[in-house]
Order: sequence, then structure tokens, then C-alpha cells
Amino acid sequence: MRRRDFLYMTGLGAGAAMLPSLNTFGKIITVEEALTPVDVKLKKQMADIALNAAKGKGASYADVRIGRYLNQVVATRETRVENISNSESYGLGVRVLAGGSWGFAATNKLDNDSIAKAAEMAVAIAKGNAKLMSEPVQLAAQKGYGEVSWKTPVEVNAFSVPIPDKVELLLSVNNEALKGGAKYVNSNLFMINEQKYFASTDGSYIDQDIHRIWPNFTVTKIDETNGKFETRNALSAPMGMGFEYLTPKDEEKIKGGPVTLYKKRYDMFEDVKEATVHVAEKLKAKPVAAGKYDLVLDPSHLFLTIHESVGHPTELDRVLGYEANYAGTSFLTLDKWETKKFNFGSKQVNIIADKMEKGSLGAVGYDDEGVKCGKWDIIKDGILVNYQTIRDQAHILGLKESQGCCYADSWDSIQFQRMPNVSLAPGEAALSAADMVKNVEKGIYMFGRNSYSIDQQRYNFQFSAQLAYEIKEGKIVGMFKDASYQSNTQEFWNSCVQLCDKNDYRLGGTFSDGKGQPSQVSAVSHGSPTTRFNGVKVINTGSKLG
Repeated sequence: MRRRDFLYMTGLGAGAAMLPSLNTFGKIITVEEALTPVDVKLKKQMADIALNAAKGKGASYADVRIGRYLNQVVATRETRVENISNSESYGLGVRVLAGGSWGFAATNKLDNDSIAKAAEMAVAIAKGNAKLMSEPVQLAAQKGYGEVSWKTPVEVNAFSVPIPDKVELLLSVNNEALKGGAKYVNSNLFMINEQKYFASTDGSYIDQDIHRIWPNFTVTKIDETNGKFETRNALSAPMGMGFEYLTPKDEEKIKGGPVTLYKKRYDMFEDVKEATVHVAEKLKAKPVAAGKYDLVLDPSHLFLTIHESVGHPTELDRVLGYEANYAGTSFLTLDKWETKKFNFGSKQVNIIADKMEKGSLGAVGYDDEGVKCGKWDIIKDGILVNYQTIRDQAHILGLKESQGCCYADSWDSIQFQRMPNVSLAPGEAALSAADMVKNVEKGIYMFGRNSYSIDQQRYNFQFSAQLAYEIKEGKIVGMFKDASYQSNTQEFWNSCVQLCDKNDYRLGGTFSDGKGQPSQVSAVSHGSPTTRFNGVKVINTGSKLG
């Protein structure tokens, strides 16, 4: 479908332009339906039916989650529209404690009888599970908050922006890439709205409205003389924001060096223009020589290393071996935490969990078992001091209350321990990335996430980047290709020697972090400043040099 034809069709109404879905779930709906919320009084009535039914069947505790999950996808390639979809998934899940064990059931039939039957089934499941339990669930105390609400502080609801405007944006981005010599380009907008209502026998009735957005593209150029090609993805970060994320402010840009960087908002046009230049450079870039280098890692790259080597191994269920089949356990066993002396990294390394950071993917007011969210230290001055917990794990660490790390990706998924935003705190001394580079004799400056691997205990790993630039005697002298660094988590974080200040701090993140069986996905951000790591092993992944 060409631009002219598409814009004509969308002028007739959003429903006329519905195309098959790339990445959605639930039923297809119109934009107008997506913008119509469910009445809070109705949600409270449904929650009370479930809670009363659960208590009536003998539950010692019960909570209810009523979830309405909205997805919108707009996908384009070169001069045409590939996909547009609005979808909704809406239903109710009931979790109970009975006989010291958990039980869970869910339904998308929201009449009174169906809701009550789901609660009764959850109790029956819990009582059946209790027969297999060696010890009862220990649930941390949690006060009730009454009727409260929280909303992502969006300026523009992304679902309210007309689809033709979004298509025009993406096709204009594609046009910039084609003008810059790209052979292929695709661009996408992913938008999510989670309307979540939580109620429990503790006395909480919590209504939350959560928004996330992710603009992305991939640019490809081909060397016609030899048929080789290179690509570069957008350096955007998915964010917990509205459509205002795509209206950049000049004062928020970090300029200088080979890449324009964005503090809070994102310029898709500027990024795609630079991407066409970068892929041309990548076609001519020299292979990296294997060896030890000082690495200068931009937040657009470092977030993924934080996610894999810090975020996952400090999930308490992995530490305890409860989570093993999906991506492994953790080397950060309890005995290391108990010493209060385990050297995770250098004294420069301070890792903070924060469920409230504005603009982050994981920002919510309350988690999915009604715990008010906050922040805490995980690594303090290089020492492991804490993990990530939920209500039935808190007693293991001697905590009086949960840290608010419970999440379910749908109304029909049981909530369990998921990663909060886990971030590397900036340095205290004033330092820009440009000044950091000036002090590097032999190094590599890396941007953007790319391929990686890490072992089942989150210890030995390998990461590459979208862009890798050679630093020689304090100057960026050209681009490397096929550069990937290898290390283990403890060695790598102990090689951290310098961090830029808070003016350079930025968020990266992932829209779909997988965990559990049946698998669930969550969205989580990781902030950091540009950071220097000395003497890290770099290999060449494209030849025998590595």
C-alpha cells in the first residue's frame, strides 16, 4: 500500500485500515474503543465479588487483578505500510492463599457468576497444592491503601495521535534513509497501555494507567562491488512516556563525537540521517585487532550489559534456584550476600533498583501484589548488599516488607518476581564523555545494543555493539568492525574506573524481557552514564584474528 492510498483510506476511518497483526494479542479494536476506559466503580464491584467468594471458600488471603492491555503497532518499510493493529486483552485473575499454598485462576467472562467461579477455583487449586507443600507460604505484612490511583505522567496519550500522523512520521523517516543511500529501511512504532486494577483482602483498591512507547528502525546499505551489507538500528530507548517522547528539545541533546545523543526525548529524523552515514562507515571499517582495550561504553550499549550481568543475577528467585529453566540461575548465591563483603565491582560501582524513576519502563506506583514502590541499593561501593524480592520472599532476607518486584504480563498470568529498573549511578565529579575519551590511550567507544551471550549463572559473557570506534591517544580515529568484548561479571565490574556525571545519565531498556514457564515478558529500563572500563579483552568476531 503506497502512502497516498493509505492516507486516503485512513481518512475514511481507522477500522478501514486494519491489517493483520505482527505483534498483538486479544481482540482487534478501534482507536476510539481503546481510548474509552473501564469505569472504576465497576472494577471495584467485580473485585469485591471475587474477594468475597474467595474468603467464603476458606482463603486466608486473596488478591484480584483486573487488567485491560492495549497494544498498537504501526510498521512500515521503504515507501509502504506493512502493518497497523490495535488490540485489546481484558479479563480478571484471582490469586489466593489457602492451606498455606498459592492458587490462581482467571477468566475473561466478567459476569458475577463467572468471577465468583474463578475465585472458587483458585481456592480449590490452593487447597490441592497445599497437600504437596513441605512448609507454608510466608507472606510479608502489607497494609491496605484504600482507594488510590497512579498514572504514567504522559503529556500526549500515544493512542490519541491519529494513525495517519504516525504513518506520515515513519514514512518520512524512511524517506530520509533512502535519500541517504539506504538500500532497505523499516521503521516501527510500538505503543502499550496497561490499565490495571488491583484489590486485596488487605484493603487496597489500586487503579493504575501505565503507558510505554518504542520508536525503532533498521537501515541497511549494500556494497554493490562485493555484495556485502551493513545495518544499524535506531539508538532510541523504549520509554515509559507518551507521544511527547518523539518531540525532542534541542537543549536535551548531547552533541559532539560520532553520535548525537538524547537525554530524555528522541529525534528519530536526526538518528536515521546519522544511521545512513554510519552504515556507510561500517562498510569501510577496519577489523578490530584482538587484544586488551579500555572501553568507553555509552548508555545506549551499557544498559544491556547491566540487564544481563546485574539485573538478572540479583533476582532472588534465580539466586534460590526457583527460576532455572528459562535463562538459568545466578552466581550471586546467598552466602556471598551474607558476608556483606562480596566484591562485585570496583568502588566506583553503585547499582540502584528504582521502581519509580520517571520515564522508565518499569515505573509504577504499586506492584502487582499491592506493594507501594520505591528504591534501594543492590551494589554499594562495589559490594553486594541486596537483591530483588516480593512478599513471599522477603523473610528469606530478614526483610519486614516486600521491595515491590511482583509483576504479571496479563490478567491470565500469575504474578511473580520480576526485575525493577536497575541502574548504575553516575559519578559525582563533573565529567563529560568527550573529556573521558581524551584520557584514553588505546580504547574502543561503543554505542547501541547488538548480539550477546551469557552463561546460565550470569557470569561469563560476550557483548558487541551497533557502533564501535577506535580511540587512539585520546582521539576517535575511525570505526572498527567485528569488535566484541569478553569477560566475567566480577572481573568486568571491577575494571570500572570512571563514570560521567549526572548530566550524561540516560536510560536504555527492553520492551520484552522474557522469564518464567509459561513464559512472560516485562518491560524494564536501565540507566547509566557513559562509563570507562580498563583492560577488557576484545575479540574479532568476523575472522580468525580473535
